[in-house]
Amino acid sequence: MRDYSDMVNLTRPQYADLPPMPIHDRAAQFSPFAALVGYDDAVAETARLTDSKREISEEETVLLNASLVKLSECINQHPLITIDYFIPDQSKEGGSYSQKTGNIRKYDQFAGILEFADGEYVSVSNIYNLHIP
Repeated sequence: MRDYSDMVNLTRPQYADLPPMPIHDRAAQFSPFAALVGYDDAVAETARLTDSKREISEEETVLLNASLVKLSECINQHPLITIDYFIPDQSKEGGSYSQKTGNIRKYDQFAGILEFADGEYVSVSNIYNLHIP
């Protein structure tokens, strides 16, 4: 049986016309053999933060309802409004808060949906502030 003692202390051969491959590229050639396929995506999804939806107070509800009544009175003029609202996350519990300014095309009181002129829909139940200038 051979013990390879004659090769143990040899250096790796270097070629003048072929530079050594960077370490990053050498590691990348083995990536298709990753034992945990999808693990990085799962870790990134778990690390992604979401906000929880806050309940609006009774005072905020009264102000929001008054703004919605005012909006329904002038809806034919397609007023420019600004809303602060919650966007539920499709993948996990929670979501994010956003602000939108735009002209209203339609307010469906029965469905509880505001339709903006750009075609975006926002559920009234996710709105916590509505400002009509």
